[in-house]
Amino acid sequence: MDKTVGKKMTANCVGDQWAGCAFLFLQSACPDLLSAYRDRDKKFNLFRVIRLTLSDTAGGLSGYEILKLHDAEPWLGVEVKFVEEGACRRFLESYSTGSVQQLFVQHANRVLPMAADLGMQTELKAGDKVLDDYLNDLELCLCHIRLIQPVRLPDDEVCQLEQKLRSLFLSDRSSSQTTQPPASKQEAPSVPSNCFLFQEKLFDDRQLTPADHQRFATNIGRDWKKVGHALQKTCRALKGPAIDNLAYEYERDGLYEQAYQLLSRFIQAEGKGARLGRLVNVLEEIKLIGLAEIMLDIPPKE
Repeated sequence: MDKTVGKKMTANCVGDQWAGCAFLFLQSACPDLLSAYRDRDKKFNLFRVIRLTLSDTAGGLSGYEILKLHDAEPWLGVEVKFVEEGACRRFLESYSTGSVQQLFVQHANRVLPMAADLGMQTELKAGDKVLDDYLNDLELCLCHIRLIQPVRLPDDEVCQLEQKLRSLFLSDRSSSQTTQPPASKQEAPSVPSNCFLFQEKLFDDRQLTPADHQRFATNIGRDWKKVGHALQKTCRALKGPAIDNLAYEYERDGLYEQAYQLLSRFIQAEGKGARLGRLVNVLEEIKLIGLAEIMLDIPPKE
């Protein structure tokens, strides 16, 4: 494409509201994805694989939604609406490096029967533009996607599959709180690895940020030691007398500083493992639901 045309397209793509559509086409011989889609018993598991792959490659559950699955023989088409540029960019980066194919195969091997020898072919389009031809210019790909504005809501089939998937998440959580089956018989976890459940809702997991740090210290009050004792079960840096030492060392500085230093120790010791989901799970475990909701920006109930 002429560079001048590319610059004009980029200029036309600038604006406040970001939205656009892409079509991901999938094909494999064993198992035949299109046959799996046409089979009522296999369709849901296929949808799970697609949903998990999108979550892993777009960086979570937000910023996009599946609008429709298309029977485009010999391809299975997935129409995806992106509403955040960041999610779309992450997906394009994953697609350009082959991660979309790789993650799809990994999830399919866990969820779909007879998927061990899955040979994948993919194609990504925005309208009549085959984006595989432009992957060396992600800005141009973003523009092509943004030029295809969504004209539909998720169709009934996708809504039903999403509802069934949510029900499965809740069922998995309930069963995990009772009797755990032997490891060899457990199904693959339905919750994506970069997400977590809180009060029967899915949230994106991520590393704790300075804003999280400050919010925790501002709102925890006298319960900071309670959180520390819960965290020390899985954090060596907080074991032994560490929490009592923090209480003594920062006693004159007040509760805010004690709580701030507690989370600092946790973040420094755990590095990338110091994640929002881990903290929220601890807060839920020790019944500090109100603080967990504050950490997740959940509005208080009236």
